[in-house]
Amino acid sequence: MRLLVLGGTGFVGGATVAEAVRRGWSVTVFNRGLHGAVPQGVHRLRGDRTAAGGLAALAGGEWDLVVDTWDGAPRAVRDAARALHGSVGWYGYVSSSSVYALPFPLGAAEDAPVVAAEPDATDGAYPELKAGGERAAVAVFGDRALLARAGLILGPGEDIGRLPWWLTRVARGGDVLAPGPADLTVQYVDARDLAAWLLDRGAAGDGGAYNVVSRSGHATMGEVLDACVAVTGSSARLRWTAPEAVLAAGIEPWNDLPIWIPVGHEYRWLHERDVRRAYATGLACRPVAETVADTWAWLRGVGAVPPRAGRPARQPVGLDPQREAALLATAH
Repeated sequence: MRLLVLGGTGFVGGATVAEAVRRGWSVTVFNRGLHGAVPQGVHRLRGDRTAAGGLAALAGGEWDLVVDTWDGAPRAVRDAARALHGSVGWYGYVSSSSVYALPFPLGAAEDAPVVAAEPDATDGAYPELKAGGERAAVAVFGDRALLARAGLILGPGEDIGRLPWWLTRVARGGDVLAPGPADLTVQYVDARDLAAWLLDRGAAGDGGAYNVVSRSGHATMGEVLDACVAVTGSSARLRWTAPEAVLAAGIEPWNDLPIWIPVGHEYRWLHERDVRRAYATGLACRPVAETVADTWAWLRGVGAVPPRAGRPARQPVGLDPQREAALLATAH
């Protein structure tokens, strides 16, 4: 197969390139050439998709599949799709569960309402950007466009830092604020499993929208944090704390304590979506212990979470140590 990846050196793009190389595919990446490196044998085209004439390097190329991880202005997806129409057979757009209109019913599937968005927009909030990107891809490729509505994405290369923050915190040792309950289920997808599923679906020519995360119950907060303790070899003590006490202290789920969203919270649906469609088409999620171990090995190698390739920096995730200590002193 001949694969084109728009981007290709960031988190999901890099995992997709690596998986395609592992399969022996012919791989081309298109980006500005400012961040990261590509594996040996991968052809690199340079261009800025947001600039006038920035897609010129794609002219004359032919590929079977394209994977696009863009999370900026939908117009860039529209322009890329138009430029590639006729020279590529299938368009895979890595979207987000953020496209769903709120309130999102727990356990809902891909037919839930999506936020209003325009395919030629030049700015907007993240949900509108991703929803607009979906519309742009479908407008050009129709049923040959696949919309991978990923949720929490973890694994080696993570450039937001959610799992790396937990690993670093646990490695530091001492009493660790563990937001309860320990059996709280989480939904996520390892970037490598997302990449493998994307390429399988592209090879099959599948289109449409899919919720691409693990089944609810594939892992729990307890299993995530226990794995962090195990792989770091830390003497950290997990101090499980009732969600009521955590919330009462003004600590925010997802941002202050990454991954964690308690039952009853307005964003709990991020860990409770219907994923039967993705699993029916071959999604396979590796054990959480493997994702945690491989992320720790990668993090030790790179030293710190890398900046997000070609994208604006985000506010760092994770709880301030003084706030953590204060709640631990009160709750325990």
